[in-house]
Amino acid sequence: MPGYVREASRNPFVLKISMLAALGGLLFGYDTGVISGALLYIKEDLHAGSLAQSWIVAGLLAGAVAGALAGGRLADLISRRWTLLISGIIYVVGALAAALAQTSGQLVTARVVLGLAVGAASAVVPLYIAEHTPPRIRGGTVSYNQLMITIGILVAYLVNFALRNVDGGWRWMVGLGATPGVVLVFSMVFVPYSPRWLMQRGRRPEARRVLARTRRGEDVDAELDEIESVVAQEHRTGFRDLVRPAVRPMLVVGIGLAVIQQAVGVNTVVYFSPTILTYTGLEASDAIAQALTVGITNVVFTVVAVLLLDRVGRRTLLITGTAGLTVALALLAAFFGLGWQDSAPWVALVALLIYIAAFAIGLGPVFWLMISEIFPLAVRGRAIAVCSLFNWAANFLVSYYFLQLIDAIGRASTFWLYAGLSVIGIVFFIAKVPETRNRTLEEIERDLAPSAPRPAAPNKPRPA
Repeated sequence: MPGYVREASRNPFVLKISMLAALGGLLFGYDTGVISGALLYIKEDLHAGSLAQSWIVAGLLAGAVAGALAGGRLADLISRRWTLLISGIIYVVGALAAALAQTSGQLVTARVVLGLAVGAASAVVPLYIAEHTPPRIRGGTVSYNQLMITIGILVAYLVNFALRNVDGGWRWMVGLGATPGVVLVFSMVFVPYSPRWLMQRGRRPEARRVLARTRRGEDVDAELDEIESVVAQEHRTGFRDLVRPAVRPMLVVGIGLAVIQQAVGVNTVVYFSPTILTYTGLEASDAIAQALTVGITNVVFTVVAVLLLDRVGRRTLLITGTAGLTVALALLAAFFGLGWQDSAPWVALVALLIYIAAFAIGLGPVFWLMISEIFPLAVRGRAIAVCSLFNWAANFLVSYYFLQLIDAIGRASTFWLYAGLSVIGIVFFIAKVPETRNRTLEEIERDLAPSAPRPAAPNKPRPA
């Protein structure tokens, strides 16, 4: 039995609350995947041109930028738990409004509302899970968020496939997104507050009760003392504290991961995979059917990442996965550059599958995991919000300009550009990204913060 599965089975309560919180990732995954197929029909029904299509996709991302920033702040003010519950309510409203939209403008507005919920949840879910989870299984458990994102994408692809020949089916596609929002709202009623958030509020007895349920056979009071010590060393903070010398190196790593995760073009693959496959000559319904294999591959390799993150380590999977997707992007560029659409149309699908598999074991889960680990407790909520903001902003720019970039420089050059950015990412990871496997959040904080207090070394007798 893999080490992660064995260790995780000893903490059933942790697994339960982590899976419930990770439903926030399902919101993002479903809405990301569903628009890829729905867009092929929306553009006909609502007479949406390239610019309108770009905004229909990017509206969610624009809302997510604001939602991520607000989510981090709300996580500190009203708790991680209540922020997720409110996000679920907003998401239900946005999904229903999108299904009822009569114009492209109304649909864009509804997707901005959806983005507020998705952005807030994306900033809070990894934080909430990390603060509940023992170090030995934190990598795999926090990655439930990414697993739920991939499951949401796959479910959306299945819905797209099932409704592809239904008149007005795109409305059902986007409207069914209200379902995971409702589930998230009810789930948050049954999960506890984060022990670290409780300690920040001076509610140690409550924090101890929560930790006693998430730690089996461990010294709960010692961990509470460690959290209390970190809280006592931190003063009241604001966003400007994120650029203090003690935090700045961590912020560079977090923002770098956030931007590179999107700069490699992942959401052009997710949002536009059916569109990319139509470039090979497929009809819309056939492209949606083939896109299912992309969704299945995404889920399978995310499960592989969950099992490996606490054994192999974050940094190794990050670098290996990014190298793999670089090869896939070069293959896509060659496919379009050498005109293989007629002679070898299968190459595009193979390249997409290699790409999504490599992303799923590396940049996909590692970004969300590491930003939940590397920041000091007092600024963790705000820091994750800032990293999420940069991630969503990069997502917006890459997704919004994908179709325009294709028109401006061609398909081959677009994918060569993404491949070049992936190489830059690998160099950054090797130079800047630390390994955080099997260490408490407080240990990581003390190690990465150059001005953090360190225990004095014991005096040793001088040699005679």
